[in-house]
This record gives sequence, C-alpha cells and structure tokens, in this order.
Amino acid sequence: MVDKNGVDWIGFHNELGSGWKGEYRGFPNSIHRQDGSYFHALNAKTELSSSVVEIESNDHIRIVFTSGNGNWEGQWDFYPDRCDFTMSRVSSGYKYWVLYEGVPGGEMDETDYWFCSADSDSHPIEETHEADLPSPEWIAFGDANASRMIYLLQHEDDEYVDGYYSRPYMTVFGFGRDVKEKRLDTPLTFSIGFVESTDYAKVKKEIEALVD
Repeated sequence: MVDKNGVDWIGFHNELGSGWKGEYRGFPNSIHRQDGSYFHALNAKTELSSSVVEIESNDHIRIVFTSGNGNWEGQWDFYPDRCDFTMSRVSSGYKYWVLYEGVPGGEMDETDYWFCSADSDSHPIEETHEADLPSPEWIAFGDANASRMIYLLQHEDDEYVDGYYSRPYMTVFGFGRDVKEKRLDTPLTFSIGFVESTDYAKVKKEIEALVD
C-alpha cells in the first residue's frame, strides 16, 4: 500500500520466519485456520485461491477470488482513491475477521498514532482498543512525520468487537477481532485508502462520505 511519496504502509515480504517483520503483514488477512488460510498476503502458510477479472476500466478494476476449497469468495474493487474488499461468500459454519497488519508511515515506531470513530482523540500507537467501533466503523493510522493517514472502514454496522493492539514491528487491527476470536459471519464490505490530512475532522469527513 504505497503512498504518493513511495512509502509502503503495509510492508509485506514473504521471508520465511520474518513474522511481524514481514510475512504476517497484509490486508485483509481474513481467513486464518478457519476452513483454510486464505486471502492473506502470500507467505508459506497461505493456501492458494483462483482469480477472475470481472471489470477492467481506467477508474475501476474488479477481481474476484475463490478459495482453493471453493467455500470462500472475496471481491476486490480497485478505484483511484481506495480499494474495497467484500467477503462475498462465507464458508458455512465458519467466521472471519478483516485485519490491517502494517507499518504506519513505513515503519512501526513511537511516532505513530491512531484515530477512530469512537472519539476525536489522538491515541498513541501502543494504546489498545477492545470494543465495537460506533457506526460508521472506521480507524485511521498515522505517523507524526507524515502528512496523511491510512484508514480502514467497515461499510455495514454490527455489534462485534473491533480489536487493536501493537506489536514491535506492526499494527494488529481487526474488524470483528475479539482478542483471538473471529466474529464476522455474513458478507460485508471494507475499504482501505489514504486521507491526505492528519486533522481529525477532515479525516472523519472524508471517510464517512464513503458510506453516505
């Protein structure tokens, strides 16, 4: 997830054993040991999916992924200003979460912080969150040295815990993540993108405009 300055805010690489330093990072990282391990950045433990390009134009590309076992389907819609991920088919009897495991501003450090829909405070990157985000559900991560933030948005409201905690080398935020339990069990849509501001009011306005 590269910004206008060439900085990657996810920082995935698939070196076996790199853990939080690379191979765990990604989005949506949604199916993990739940009827398979799919829709995660391709590391040694990710199972393969097939893909079909359904829309291809200058301002919209849609790619639909089907898990190797045929039980999950995820739809990616790429736009000039953001990417939408829709879990369009959920394996019967199973649950998932949607994660951002990344590096705000290119590196996880004490200059990072986050905003969310629950309040207008700037929270230090080490501060945890373990509660359902109020509608519209969103969180944004920033770096004191960057003029933008990366945001995650869940388009539909629910009452499940949205959990965040930090690791030494990456964020671990999940819609529907209740500690280590997955809670989501219906088709839902999520967005990831950049806001070219670090002002809470402007960040909030731009993100929430996506669900108006």
